Amino acid sequence: MDLLRIIIAILLPPLGVFLQVGFGGHFWLNILLTLLGYIPGIVHAVWVIAKK
Repeated sequence: MDLLRIIIAILLPPLGVFLQVGFGGHFWLNILLTLLGYIPGIVHAVWVIAKK
């Protein structure tokens, strides 16, 4: 299941984070990072998914 979440996180980082942690602080931080730059959003999303 984590592999599917990582693939989703690469395509749409906030969705990958949402599937892992829900509407928490990591989700809102990921939206901000994705808006500031797509790559930081991907890195953060993969980190959140791999950490759990």
